[in-house]
Amino acid sequence: MASGFFAILDDLAALMDDVAVTSKIATQKTAGILGDDLAVNAEKATGFISSREIPVLWAITKGSFINKLIILPIAFLLHWLYKPAIEIILVLGGFYLAFEGVEKIIEFLFHRSKKGHEVVEESQKEESAENSEKSKIKSAITTDFILSIEIVIIALGTVLQEDHPLLTQILTVTFVSFIATVGVYGIVALIVRMDDAGFKLIRKSNDKGIFSKLGHLLVKALPIIIKILAVVGTIALILVSGGIFSHNISYLHDVLPDWPSFVKNFTFGLIGGIFAVLLFTLGKKIYTLATRK
Repeated sequence: MASGFFAILDDLAALMDDVAVTSKIATQKTAGILGDDLAVNAEKATGFISSREIPVLWAITKGSFINKLIILPIAFLLHWLYKPAIEIILVLGGFYLAFEGVEKIIEFLFHRSKKGHEVVEESQKEESAENSEKSKIKSAITTDFILSIEIVIIALGTVLQEDHPLLTQILTVTFVSFIATVGVYGIVALIVRMDDAGFKLIRKSNDKGIFSKLGHLLVKALPIIIKILAVVGTIALILVSGGIFSHNISYLHDVLPDWPSFVKNFTFGLIGGIFAVLLFTLGKKIYTLATRK
């Protein structure tokens, strides 16, 4: 009986060791997309009033965990039933990311709101802020869903190459997926609370000495970082989508062979985003005309 118990423990230890090794490899291979994921989600999780930053971030984080719970079983099932379906889903998701990126560029270039002197009631302001918050959370969770698919697929591809047993594959991909969520949104939480940390340093140091200077630096740096994240996040959306197109559309594999991958992916993402925006605009106009009749 005792020998059987220790044999089970030995098997568990061997399984955990395999999961640890394969998780390390899978994490290294997903590092690039995790960096883009961080840039995109940090940009989406900022821009709220201080009291709403953590609740909004927690709502997005919960949505990200739910995304993983949905994606993981479907990814394994599709890989078993019909592998090309995963590529199709990724390409469609790539068009969504490209659409978001190009739409942000168009919004910045042509549709920036101009300052006016309109008087808006306080209740209308609160309702508008609440709707904007819900919209941003929904958009962030949707974007996270697409990025999560790619993270899961890359991690799954890694364990399949190593030809590990099914249980090891499931545990590895699940571990990498959830660690990605904790890591990305943990860093985002640190970013959005930089100013609070700065104010605390200023208060505790009585606005004197090196800690006071560090506090002022954190407070002043946050708006700059948010602006940088807005730009980097938009570029990341286009780059990720371009990378999805490049890797999953066979025709594009040999297109522009001499171009650097960064420029190549950005070009594919930009073209895909412009196409998606035009298609969406055309569809919207057709729908508007159809509903008027």
